[in-house]
Amino acid sequence: MATITLQGNKISTNGDLPKVGSKAPDFKLTKTDMSDVSLADFKGKKKILDIVVSLDTGICVNSMKKFNEVAMKRNDVAVLVISADLPFAMARVCGVENTKNVTTLSMMRNKNFAKDYGILIQDGSFAGITARSVVVLDADDKVLYTELVPEIASDPNFDKALKALG
Repeated sequence: MATITLQGNKISTNGDLPKVGSKAPDFKLTKTDMSDVSLADFKGKKKILDIVVSLDTGICVNSMKKFNEVAMKRNDVAVLVISADLPFAMARVCGVENTKNVTTLSMMRNKNFAKDYGILIQDGSFAGITARSVVVLDADDKVLYTELVPEIASDPNFDKALKALG
């Protein structure tokens, strides 16, 4: 279990992010077209998992936009923006923000992703959704970098994540 804060108030997650060097846990998440995907659907690409609380928050949208810039420049990288938002809301936000180079994925059908990655918030007003975090994977789904953002209202360390991406 890890402790993070929301505007200074302590909250807990269900575990810890996968260890660097380990194989990333597989997942089943839902795209905006309502189809389900897993890690295998992004086989052969490096991956940035931009895990956000909700795309209905400015800080999470800014994170998505920053990683969208990376995806625009690199065809060897898949940027996956993951939250508990419904696919309809994700599609709306991506349309407004013109972030066509990321893939938004919803946990609407199950929360196993958040549990398996150790980022399911356990208490407080955000209980049941994901803690802000970034996980970078190589093309074979080996974990290269992880960051559990200590304060939900803060940005992740973009520079470290991008350096790990190579």
